[in-house]
Amino acid sequence: MKAIIIAEDFAGMRAQGAGLAEKAGLEWDFRPVRIHPFWSRFPARYWPSPLRRVDPIRIPEDTGLIICIGGTGGVIGRAVARREGLPVVQIQNPRMPVSKFDLVIANTHDGISGPNVLISRNALHPVTPQKLAAARTEWEERLKQDARPLLSILVGGANGRFSLGPGEAERMADGIITFTKHNAMQAVLTPSRRTDPAAVAVFRKRLEPHGIAVLTGSGDDNPYMGMLASADMIAVTTDSVSMISEAVATSAPVLVFPLPGRSSRISRFVKTLEDAGRVKWFDPAQVLWDVMPLDDTPLVAREMRRRLKL
Repeated sequence: MKAIIIAEDFAGMRAQGAGLAEKAGLEWDFRPVRIHPFWSRFPARYWPSPLRRVDPIRIPEDTGLIICIGGTGGVIGRAVARREGLPVVQIQNPRMPVSKFDLVIANTHDGISGPNVLISRNALHPVTPQKLAAARTEWEERLKQDARPLLSILVGGANGRFSLGPGEAERMADGIITFTKHNAMQAVLTPSRRTDPAAVAVFRKRLEPHGIAVLTGSGDDNPYMGMLASADMIAVTTDSVSMISEAVATSAPVLVFPLPGRSSRISRFVKTLEDAGRVKWFDPAQVLWDVMPLDDTPLVAREMRRRLKL
């Protein structure tokens, strides 16, 4: 069976839909929501005739399920599912009655419930032990300079709730240098597409003289999965629920870098993982601790299949 994933074209949303589909054993394809300029000023739940406010979304004949993500994706995905007569699964709080969907998969920090709501502690994602093992084989020797433990640093960026510019990069660099010296660790850092280029320049200037590489890449040369797989410890900026969720699916302890700003939703998310013993806030004096991988994605994928009889 094929699932069509409908969402705005953000890497995190694409990853959540792909993770659910893959762990449910479904083929999938992605259909980005491209909003007509005037209507981007208004929340999608208020649009009349929502399918007329976006570029056409065409669905293959062998589609058996619509997976939609986020508020805008939920509005459009539900409309497409009704047009095609298909079941529809919503990922994230849809900001509308959950009864409008066959199933809603939300996070603990979303604070919603209902008979058709499944709860996951982490954002859904496509990271698996098999993918990590393959990435470790490919990347470990490229990432590690010697036998010291490796700290992999995953950096997001400003997102309307948190800021990450050159000043924040300076403070993070100070903490990273102190941390690696205190723990006798080596480190590598990779920025995301959202990272301010000026912040990346600060990381390069401050970290590379200490032997800490700043790596970028795309496609098969993207170090991200290799860094997850090869790390003895992972540090992630607090803005990215997706990257934190992927990090805690590994066997490495995870540290969360605080950033200026505030999000009650992300604070609840981090607290859930703290309570599970899976993450701690970044402290230059922090040492390694024992953890187990945490990933609820396979659980909700199996329950989705059971409830929808896929």
